[in-house]
Amino acid sequence: MAVDVHPIAAPWGRFALLSFLIDAPELALVDTGVAASAAAVPAELEKLGRRIEDVRWILLTHGHIDHVGGAHALWEATGRQAKVVISQTDAHFLSSRRAHVEEALALRGDYMDATALEAEKSAEVLEAISGEMTPSLTVADGDVLDLGGVSVRIVAVPGHTPGAVAYVIEGPNDVFIGDAAQGYGAASGFPGFEDPAAYRASLQKVLALEPGRLFLGHPYRRADGSPFPVVLDAAGAREALEASLAREAEIRAAITGFQPVETDSRCSPFEQIATELGYGGDPTLEPSPFFTSLHGYRMLKEHS
Repeated sequence: MAVDVHPIAAPWGRFALLSFLIDAPELALVDTGVAASAAAVPAELEKLGRRIEDVRWILLTHGHIDHVGGAHALWEATGRQAKVVISQTDAHFLSSRRAHVEEALALRGDYMDATALEAEKSAEVLEAISGEMTPSLTVADGDVLDLGGVSVRIVAVPGHTPGAVAYVIEGPNDVFIGDAAQGYGAASGFPGFEDPAAYRASLQKVLALEPGRLFLGHPYRRADGSPFPVVLDAAGAREALEASLAREAEIRAAITGFQPVETDSRCSPFEQIATELGYGGDPTLEPSPFFTSLHGYRMLKEHS
C-alpha cells in the first residue's frame, strides 16, 4: 500500500539534518537529528495533524550523532511508548556518548590533533545527544517490522558505519537510506565512509532493489555541486546511487598506488589526493569525511 512520507528538516552547523515521518497506521519516525532538532519535531508533527504521543516507532538508520542524538528526547516525548530500533552493530552509539568520541579518535586521530579532537567531540556529544539509552529492538538484514499493516523490511547497508541499515516500505519499495548514498558529499564537499568496499557493495545492493522512492539523510550533491532532492523518484534514485558509485570509483582510482606523505597542508598526508580530486574543504572541521574515507582505503590496503 502507498504510504505518505513527510520530510522534517532542521539545521545543525553546516549541515541540514533530515528526519522522515512514515504516516502508517502506527506512526514511525526515521532518524531523529540531534537534541536541538528533536525539540522541534513535535511542532512539525502538529502542522501535519499528528502528535508526537502517537508515534510508535523510531527507526534509526545508523549510529552517528546527527541521526541518533534526538532519539532519547523523542522517545521520552512519546511517553516512552515508541520502540527505538537500530542495528545491533551500531547500538553502542545509542547507549554510549563515549562511543562517538572513540570512533572519531580511531578514524581521524592519526590526521588531526588528537587531544583537541577528543575535547571537541566530548563537548559535542554532551550538547547534541539528548540521552543514553538501550534500544527497544535491534535488527538485522532481512528482518521485517509491521507498522500496523505496513511492512518495513530491513536491508543491511554497511560502509558508512558498520551497522548502517536501510528501511524499505514493501509494496511501493520506498527506501530510507540514511547516509549510505552520499553522491559527491554534502556541505563538507566529500563523501564519508569507514569501509570503502562495503560502501560500494551496499550501493550496488540498493541499486538492485530499484527503489520506487529514495530518501536521503542529507541534501547530498551531484558532481556539479547541485543538491539532490531529499526525496527522489525512481529515476532520481538511480541517478543518486550511480553518482555515489562514480565518486567512490574516482577516489579509489586516485588513492591506488598512493603513498601518504606528510606536508604542511591541512589535508596531510593526503594533500596529493585532495588536489587530484578537487577537494578544497577543511578536513579538520568535524565531521571530517575526507579523513574518514581515506583512512578506510588505507586500512583496506594494509590488510590486503
